[in-house]
Amino acid sequence: MSQREDLLAGAKRCLAEKGYGKTTARDIAAASGAHLASIGYHFGSKDRLMNTAVLEATSEWGDVLTRLVRESSAAAPEDRIRAVLTSLFEAVPAHRDLMVSSVQAFAQVQFDDEMRAALADGIEGARGELAALLLGVAPEEVDADTVAGLGSMLYNIVTGYVLQYLVSPEHMPTVDQAVAGIRALLPPTP
Repeated sequence: MSQREDLLAGAKRCLAEKGYGKTTARDIAAASGAHLASIGYHFGSKDRLMNTAVLEATSEWGDVLTRLVRESSAAAPEDRIRAVLTSLFEAVPAHRDLMVSSVQAFAQVQFDDEMRAALADGIEGARGELAALLLGVAPEEVDADTVAGLGSMLYNIVTGYVLQYLVSPEHMPTVDQAVAGIRALLPPTP
């Protein structure tokens, strides 16, 4: 691993263990095994390093979920939503550190326009990916209205369950309960 990669790994570890606001440059240097001055050399500042780490963790978490859902071969939309939820609920405990880092990104965007723009692009991409996964098509086949509607709804479900898990993992619903909840929002079929 390069020193830059070591710094990013150390910053991600600090995000998960201490949080964004309580991590110091010295903490990152200690966690990465790199010299304190190397933060400035590679990233310009501790804040830019932390922002990069948060954005990478957010992207990694999205990649994990997308990969898990794509590995399922569900055909019908209800089976695909079940696959999304099953993959999410199974991945959450194993990837807690990525989720903690990802959630911290939302708080930081209020103070950093560059991070806000990067996260907005990531969210738009995630909404498109999630809509495509549920519809069983390639992301480029999903129109803007579907991304805005279906993609946003799925993104909110995923983000909501991530937050619920981080706050109270013992109160997470089962996949069957979550699917029943989504089904309850729809009118009964004749």
